[in-house]
Amino acid sequence: MRVNSLYSVIQTEKLQESIRFYHHYFGFQIIFESEWYASLKLAESSLPFELALLDYSHETIPAGFRRSAAGMVLNFEVDDVDREYERLVVEGKLPLERELRDEVFGQRHFIISDPNGILIDIIKIIPPSEEQSGFYQEQVW
Repeated sequence: MRVNSLYSVIQTEKLQESIRFYHHYFGFQIIFESEWYASLKLAESSLPFELALLDYSHETIPAGFRRSAAGMVLNFEVDDVDREYERLVVEGKLPLERELRDEVFGQRHFIISDPNGILIDIIKIIPPSEEQSGFYQEQVW
């Protein structure tokens, strides 16, 4: 199979609030917007990161699956996680779900949530512990 694009679609009952959130805090630009769907693209990136938001009650979704998204985590790897913590948590007052911390498996990160309760993990890759480094297939830090 040749894949031309791959992106997540978050089913939500808070479409407009979610559009504003991802635009304001993460710089996503609106590529397409209707009353039930929005396609967003990360503007300041060398790679084509996309995210879509969908009114979960829309008829395009099979009836048994019409509910808000849950159990999802979006990971954003950044250059300066401490600066993003300052910007998003201290200045932006976004809900902090996990305090900024270093993990033995090679991440310095914190977790916030979006208007839908989707977790957003803001990550800086750091060297893992010696024990954990053996799990990596390549050095990414």
